[in-house]
Amino acid sequence: MSATIRPLRRADRDAWARLWTGYLDFYETSLPQDVYEATFSRLIDPDMADMHGLIAEQAGRPTGLVHYLYHRHCWRVEDVCYLQDLFVDPEVRGSGLGRALIEAVYKAADDHGTPSVYWMTQEFNYRGRILYDQVATRTPFIKYQR
Repeated sequence: MSATIRPLRRADRDAWARLWTGYLDFYETSLPQDVYEATFSRLIDPDMADMHGLIAEQAGRPTGLVHYLYHRHCWRVEDVCYLQDLFVDPEVRGSGLGRALIEAVYKAADDHGTPSVYWMTQEFNYRGRILYDQVATRTPFIKYQR
């Protein structure tokens, strides 16, 4: 089934919340409602040039999302792109939608003059990592967090 991938719109709020909740559930976390509101507002704000969200639709139904942001980097003149959240409804996984969302971020980054796109995932995300190994290069970095 073909998909349309497009920027988030205000009217997508409920569908976006459903998909993002699925993403957060997968990573065994939850966030308060004010974070949902702030995040969605940032993602659809045309004046927020560093933060973006795309939604995938199949037969008019939202079935996936991706959030990405641009930031400066001390080792590059140009920005880099961090693909922060990627989620595809479980019933359509394996359809190529995850790849299409990643490629949409690659295109947006290229159009922005940002050749480097990176993301992180949990070690236990085995199914996602099969795709990631096909579309990107795994690095040896280990994440530390306060």
